[in-house]
Amino acid sequence: MARLAGKVACVTGSTDGIGFAIARRLAREGARVVISSRKQENVEKAVDELKKEKFDIYGTVCHVSKSDDRKRLLDETIKKYGKLDILVSNAGISPTVGSILETTESAWDKIFDINVKSAFFLIQEAIPYLEAQKNSSIIIISSITGYTPFDPIGAYSVSKTALLGLTKALVNPCIERGIRINAIAPGIIKTKFSRLLWNNDNSVKESEDVSFSGCPIGRVGTPDECANVVAFLASDDASYITGETIVVAGGMTSHL
Repeated sequence: MARLAGKVACVTGSTDGIGFAIARRLAREGARVVISSRKQENVEKAVDELKKEKFDIYGTVCHVSKSDDRKRLLDETIKKYGKLDILVSNAGISPTVGSILETTESAWDKIFDINVKSAFFLIQEAIPYLEAQKNSSIIIISSITGYTPFDPIGAYSVSKTALLGLTKALVNPCIERGIRINAIAPGIIKTKFSRLLWNNDNSVKESEDVSFSGCPIGRVGTPDECANVVAFLASDDASYITGETIVVAGGMTSHL
């Protein structure tokens, strides 16, 4: 398929896990993709891997909590490809594990700085580029924990609930500028980031399915299953969808 042919996409936190799968899927659909993360070596590794598949990929370091890094990410996207059609805000952290009542002020600030504040300001800063294009799109990566908080990552869960609200709050300001904005809420996905939630057995191979009794489908999801939905939302197939969060969680409960 080439639903995104001619489009330029920028994906944060995209050198591993769900972000990397999103970058790959958008590229497979014909987009030119800018990937980013905090570490240069991770960027280089991801770019090399995607270029082996003959995709048009560019990578740069971006710590989304740093305004200068966000500006450079957008500036380099425009310098390299001349425009921006699709923004995927994926970067996120969960630096602590434990009861939400045990969360320190510094940990709380860090979680909300990366997961919520940085997402908003990146979107705000990208708006002038996105509104210059026709049928542009923003996709925010939230989480099933935004609907049903997980006790070991309570503060992270609250930050993901905030992203559900951010998606709704930005609908009218974005649509006035010709931009659609949506989100996805992944469930338990087989990534390094979420390993503590699904398996502590380091012998499990990346290609193996992992059973999971916490959802009706009975298994852990894959990054590609999230990327499929993002590609749909970024395409003209979703031209009448904005302000929505699509849950990609195997049937897990998703009501606030």
